[in-house]
Amino acid sequence: MPVVTLTDISIRNLKPTAGKRITYLDKAIKGFGVRITENGQMSFVLTYGPNRTRLKLGEVGIVKLADARQKARTILAERQLGQYQPKGQATYEGALEGFLAACRAKNRPRTVKDYTRLLTSYGFGAEKLTDIAAPAIVKKLKPLDNRPGERAHVVAALRIFFGHCVRKSLLDRSPMERIERVPKAPARTRVLTDNELVAVWQATEGTFGTIVRLCILLGQRRSEIAKLRAEYIKDGLITLPGSLTKNKREHIFPYGPIAAAILAELPKEGYLFPARKTWRGTGTVYCAWNKDKPRLDKASGISGWVLHDLRRTLVSGWAALGIRLEVTEKYINHISGTHGGIVGVYQRHTFLPEMREAVERWERHLTSLLP
Repeated sequence: MPVVTLTDISIRNLKPTAGKRITYLDKAIKGFGVRITENGQMSFVLTYGPNRTRLKLGEVGIVKLADARQKARTILAERQLGQYQPKGQATYEGALEGFLAACRAKNRPRTVKDYTRLLTSYGFGAEKLTDIAAPAIVKKLKPLDNRPGERAHVVAALRIFFGHCVRKSLLDRSPMERIERVPKAPARTRVLTDNELVAVWQATEGTFGTIVRLCILLGQRRSEIAKLRAEYIKDGLITLPGSLTKNKREHIFPYGPIAAAILAELPKEGYLFPARKTWRGTGTVYCAWNKDKPRLDKASGISGWVLHDLRRTLVSGWAALGIRLEVTEKYINHISGTHGGIVGVYQRHTFLPEMREAVERWERHLTSLLP
């Protein structure tokens, strides 16, 4: 195979040879070149490895020389680092291992855990990636027809995974391109009435009940309440670290006397709601949502709501009490709305006095409802 200096001009001057396919190798990158057929069709190719595997990088005229050359460099570098697998040889489980490793480097542990569960439970195994087609994926999704929420999560995870495979040159195209996107569920609008709040409050008990009461009082997300630590609470303030909040920003907010009485009964160090130790010998935080929530629904006689609705209930209740919207948004840690744009950049007021007054008004309102 002739070795030449490949440029846009030299490639245009290449001529086909009757009865032969010739690859012109580039002087700059070992194995990279242009393959021309007897009919004059030209493609960028990369030949590598002990078995002299040839990989087509794209057709000349569609793919630019600079792009093809960069692609060749990337593949050769990934091979040296042990990260590259040729198309047609990578398996689903092998690619999944690489995908999850990449996720661990940039995503939160909870996200990695969700990807692991979804892509293992509803994914594949030793099948080659190139053998996985849309019909096989549809078959995997069939049992989820009556679980639209779970189906949406699985489809999203598979779409992200196969997109990763395409970017890593394990596939030319994602089989998810032919899978219909799951329509977004309508936004929830449930707000508990005063009578419902009273019924729920009075039916609460145990660890879950304490979490529910704090959700009613504080309006923070259930995961943020469940993962509270004693060291986050000081001088009448709770400070949530950025690693715990949805927007990854530290969040400082006050709490009122009723919440203070509840917090005073909880552990003085570590997690306020630790889970029981498992056979592994380690404990995490409370996570028995699916077991305790139905019990609370039955005891209270109130159903059709989720814990996040208590957050919306607090926001709506504060509005009814005449509390300013910017105070409410600051309290629930929303950085859009009144705290978005230029306000978010230049407005440095903490609103702590206003939030403390609002919290106390909310607690007085709740006290007036309780018998």
